[in-house]
Amino acid sequence: MSVNRVVLPATLYTAEQTRVLDRTAINEFGIPGIRLMQRAGHAVFAEMLERFPSVTAITLLCGAGNNGGDGFVVALLAKQKGFDVQLICIGDEHFSAGLQGEALAAWEQLQAIYPTYELYRPGMSFRGALLVDAMLGTGLSGHVRGAFRAAIEQLNASSKPVISVDTPSGLCADTGRVLGVAVRADMTLSFIGMKRGLLTGEAVDYCGTLLFDDLKVPDDVYEAIPVNLFRTTDDDLRECLPPRLKASHKGKFGHLLVIGGNRGMGGAALLASEAAIRSGAGLVTLATRAEHVAASLSRCPEVMVKSVDSGAHLQPLLEQADVIVLGPGLGQNAWAEQMLAAALAVDKPMVLDADALNLMASKQLFTQYDRHQRARWICTPHPGEASRLLDMTVLEIEHDRFSAVEKLQAVCGGAVVLKGAGSLVSAGDASYLCNGGNPGMSVGGMGDVLSGICGAFLAQKMTPENAARIAVYVHAKAADAVAQSQGEVGMLASDLFLTIPKVINGKYE
Repeated sequence: MSVNRVVLPATLYTAEQTRVLDRTAINEFGIPGIRLMQRAGHAVFAEMLERFPSVTAITLLCGAGNNGGDGFVVALLAKQKGFDVQLICIGDEHFSAGLQGEALAAWEQLQAIYPTYELYRPGMSFRGALLVDAMLGTGLSGHVRGAFRAAIEQLNASSKPVISVDTPSGLCADTGRVLGVAVRADMTLSFIGMKRGLLTGEAVDYCGTLLFDDLKVPDDVYEAIPVNLFRTTDDDLRECLPPRLKASHKGKFGHLLVIGGNRGMGGAALLASEAAIRSGAGLVTLATRAEHVAASLSRCPEVMVKSVDSGAHLQPLLEQADVIVLGPGLGQNAWAEQMLAAALAVDKPMVLDADALNLMASKQLFTQYDRHQRARWICTPHPGEASRLLDMTVLEIEHDRFSAVEKLQAVCGGAVVLKGAGSLVSAGDASYLCNGGNPGMSVGGMGDVLSGICGAFLAQKMTPENAARIAVYVHAKAADAVAQSQGEVGMLASDLFLTIPKVINGKYE
């Protein structure tokens, strides 16, 4: 029976949570550990045959833990299939004496029919046309050292394709951080629990094609383990944005006010405004500098544009709006401060982005607003803005993005988006990850488009939590649609405008 390992599960786990799943399956549901290991090996071998059908010679690099045990099973299956197998073990001449439990059982089964193996020596030849990384798995806590480091560096220097078993060796399965050095795999097949770190940060450049197999672990095992991190999917989009009633009118979908576009930065606010109208907001008004009005009307006549010179001029627009987006192209001068002060004085749902966040951070304004008001906000910092909000370095944030987004939510309240590869959303009790998107999004204006989508979904009566996570998902999927049609390099933020409605309406899969 064919198994679909391409569709990743929605629930994401830490390495420890995955080990609990494994122990629960063994101890409470009576599934022998060696059977789970055999299923893992079979899954890797099946994908190997499917994706590399011409390969008949493989080299396996195995450690002494359960990750190595999975590799032993692959070696056994390959040998039974008539493959030329080179088994390389990372350790000393007493390697087999250090094996325990299921890894020892898998080793003994392999040795019964294929007792040949080599101990790793730096610079030794990797004979196989395909390399299998089964060295370290999820148990790594410190930086990779010694023979493992040398083996990983040699493997990465090879031009041959690499399959990593469960987790690329040297990658932290909890954070996605590279622990000194890590295997750059062409394919990674993860088991039982989808490791959260494989989907964000540095990990996205190391896993290659990421696959998953639950090894036939019963659903009851998963229900016994509490989790609070989930991957956003099409099902979430359909649930949060059901089809509209035929009797709908624009008044049902909210009036959004975008405030921004200081001198020289009018495009940012216009991008946010057009993204909002493309995302289903009923009415969108743009409050900006007078010199941007004509260009804004010419670019998108569906957006109502008003020039504002001061906070007092902004007041009537604030009263009319249901939701506010503040920050795209705002700047940090006196005009920007007036816009910020006026917007914060009204207690309405709000998206805070870009310079709105920088001003909030520099003036330490978050602590001046109560939990009730902040609960209605969405904040969308990139790592640079997050570093100012948390008084941390960008490197510290990127080393543990999951911890960082939770800290941001504690500071900002409401829902917080930590943008980047594997964007994260935290709303306090639960967090969400989007594994869509592509490098073509590394261009000015993409964040402005996201803030407009967030605002549009808030205007359509979504909670901040749902508006943020669905906006991130739509934004990423729209960019992936653009990349599919034209490639990544040269993508513009405005290229998303025609694909956003297709994603929302289920016209792009």
